[in-house]
This record gives sequence, structure tokens and C-alpha cells, in this order.
Amino acid sequence: MAALGLVGCVVAPVPPAQYGYGAPAYDVVNVPPPAPQYEVVGVAPYPGAIWISGYWGWVSGRYVWNRGYWHAPRPGYHWVPHRWVPQGGGWRAQGGRWERR
Repeated sequence: MAALGLVGCVVAPVPPAQYGYGAPAYDVVNVPPPAPQYEVVGVAPYPGAIWISGYWGWVSGRYVWNRGYWHAPRPGYHWVPHRWVPQGGGWRAQGGRWERR
């Protein structure tokens, strides 16, 4: 019986927050972002791991903290962190991204 209850059930991983893989899903926000939250970085889980800092995202009309995480390095690239830039009386997000060195 328990097996029948699982018919049509799909288990899928939760996609990561927007860490440089596409533009943020919002345009200009009229509220300035809060100061970054303090994060305990700790020891890298493996040699060469790169810390991707957390950032404030905009979800459903409010800022939501997206915590940082460790990422494998990309040879020939460096990480440019997410940031908010003033624009037209508001704030526009520029998502984090890998840039060629």
C-alpha cells in the first residue's frame, strides 16, 4: 500500500539561490538594502574552495538574506559578488557572477 502512495511522487533537489546564474527576477527596488549579515565562514571544506558571500535578495516585496557557501574554483575566472547599485531613485541588483581574469 505504501508504494502506491508514492506513485507520481517526484523528489528533486531545491535549485540554488541566484548566485550568478541568470539575472535577478526583479527590476528596481525603492528601499535601500540592509547592511550585509555577519556570516561565520569557517574552514574551507577542501583545498582551493572559494567562499561566495551571502547577499540580500528581493522576494515578495522584502529583502531576504541568501547565505554564503563554498564553491569549487573555476580556472581562469574570479568571482564578482552580488551587489546593489543606486539607479533612478531606487536600487538595482547586479547578481554575482564568474568573470574571466
